[in-house]
Amino acid sequence: MNTSGATATSGNGLVLRGRIVSADLDVADGIIAVAGGVINFAGPASGFPGESGPARPDRILLPGLVDLHCHGALGADFADGSAEGATAAARYLHSRGTTTLLASVVTGPPAQTLRNLEVLRQLAADGLIAGSHLEGPFLSSGQCGAHDPALLLAPDLDLLAAMMTAAGPTLASMTLAAELPGMAGVVELLTRHGVIPSLGHTAADNTVAAEFLKQAAAGLAEFAGLAGAAASMGGAGVLGSAGSAELFGLGDPAGSAPPSGRLRPTVTHLFNAMPSLHHRSPGPVSASLGAARAGEAVVELIADGVHLAPETVKLVFDLVGARNIALVTDSMAATGLQDGQYKLGPLAVTVQQGVARVDTTGAIAGGTSTLLDVVRSTVAAGIPLQDAVTAATVVPADVLGVSAHVGGLRPAMAADVLVVDPDLTLAGVLRRGKWVTQLQ
Repeated sequence: MNTSGATATSGNGLVLRGRIVSADLDVADGIIAVAGGVINFAGPASGFPGESGPARPDRILLPGLVDLHCHGALGADFADGSAEGATAAARYLHSRGTTTLLASVVTGPPAQTLRNLEVLRQLAADGLIAGSHLEGPFLSSGQCGAHDPALLLAPDLDLLAAMMTAAGPTLASMTLAAELPGMAGVVELLTRHGVIPSLGHTAADNTVAAEFLKQAAAGLAEFAGLAGAAASMGGAGVLGSAGSAELFGLGDPAGSAPPSGRLRPTVTHLFNAMPSLHHRSPGPVSASLGAARAGEAVVELIADGVHLAPETVKLVFDLVGARNIALVTDSMAATGLQDGQYKLGPLAVTVQQGVARVDTTGAIAGGTSTLLDVVRSTVAAGIPLQDAVTAATVVPADVLGVSAHVGGLRPAMAADVLVVDPDLTLAGVLRRGKWVTQLQ
């Protein structure tokens, strides 16, 4: 039975046919076979042993996208403390192709942030998100962007410990201004627990930014080594109390590679909310590009046509390569909705022609694109599709230490598959082997 390129097989299996594009595959006529929520075949149609239906040159099959930085969608903000709203936002993003995501929390009053992290911890336990990302409160007041400067705080290890307790093992990353006094202690505490420090909303000079990234990378490497030793003796793996397979509901897939571990710090939306690169004062942009070029950090790019010029996007891909870039959305509550009045954390935001700005300052207040939109804009900027897909799938998955299970199309991985047309228009989304957007 052929249904728009999907063929039912024996039992509850599913076969998809089309061009396969992932970080390590570009197959003109490929097959992806799914059963039990995982992929059991991904490769050329000529090598598939079962019935597959006719070739579909009008279909492209991509891995489910992975977003390290998104604040909400469909009218909901992950910082408003509503489990119902956060669930609706996550499910909407799934339906638009972002099958794995971190829920980003903008700076707010500490008590509210603790409550947000507790709510998101439950969403992670329910498998809706891969964890949380704290953007604040230890940020530069001069580079606050869409954060309320009145709520920004100096580094406070007691508050950080409380936030880490509220989130438990689901806190995945935290954006930090490297130049703030006491930041080395913050980085040490985060990396000791496998939380990824992310350089951002910072006025640091090149030296301070480079040292931040170096300390973060060393701390993550030390944590990964200790966690790996513990796992080999039957203890917890790199994801804390649960291994990455359990996080994605896969048990322990036979034949899968072990999680790579959280080994690299990130840079929060490179170029945005930091000083511009200047020939006599290169600042954090220079340090970030250097670390990414060396494979020691991953830079986020909001390649939505608003936050960055297409030429800038292409320049970064040319300089550091797709394997050192994570495409992100920084999406806020207006994503999936019309222009109008919204909130980002405590700040009022107006969206006009898809561009969100803080009412009081005019600062860009996050994005309104989905990650598939960002991939499409990246390709339009002159980046090969495979490179854009790499930066939106396996790179962020690898940052999180879960690339053995999501971000690719290999046997035993989670059955997260996007079906798109040649112009990258969405036709269907499979998440964990179930249609969350029915194939058209």
